[in-house]
Amino acid sequence: MPSPFRIAILASGRGSNVAALLAARERGELPVEFVLVASDKPAAGALQLAQLAGVPTVVLDPRDYAERRDYDFALFERIAASKPDLLVLAGFMRIIDGDALQPWAGRMINIHPSLLPKYRGLHTHRRALKAGDAEHGASVHYVTAELDGGPVIAQAPLSIEAGDDENTLAARLLPLEHQLLPAVVALIAAGRLALDENGVSLDGERLRHPLRWQHGNLLC
Repeated sequence: MPSPFRIAILASGRGSNVAALLAARERGELPVEFVLVASDKPAAGALQLAQLAGVPTVVLDPRDYAERRDYDFALFERIAASKPDLLVLAGFMRIIDGDALQPWAGRMINIHPSLLPKYRGLHTHRRALKAGDAEHGASVHYVTAELDGGPVIAQAPLSIEAGDDENTLAARLLPLEHQLLPAVVALIAAGRLALDENGVSLDGERLRHPLRWQHGNLLC
């Protein structure tokens, strides 16, 4: 029997997307092994969720390192020791040194609360509302040295309603994130989704557009 697909996670906050991944595994929708949850925040809720689920954790405090680059290499050395097949950024709130990222090309994904390439970086809900957008959403993309600029794999769109503010928009989007991320991870774990020099491919066919989450499924 082949070994389970191994996943490490990086998270800075309460860990709602970590919880969604763990729950998908418990439901039998994600036949993977979570080998590590790592964080830059000792009090991150994601660490507590992992510990309750029996997943190893590690926390490195950036304040213990003189340079950002030194921190990033130390963190990724710890992650590499867990031998993951895929590294998932689930609310990790740090910009990572490009040289530290390089060995993970094609093996590292991130979930971001906007329809990329719109609104890279922070305050995405505020910026979508200020622009008067009719639609917002979440994206899962491969990580590169360009902030939120790697190839987009899949997106979950969400209509902006009259009266929405940052809080209501974020609250309505979060459940879509919790569906989108496990669905993408499942495709990667099954060997169906990959990144190469030609871009993102699904079942060997290059995706001309990101997959779209609709009606509980990822659609081309």
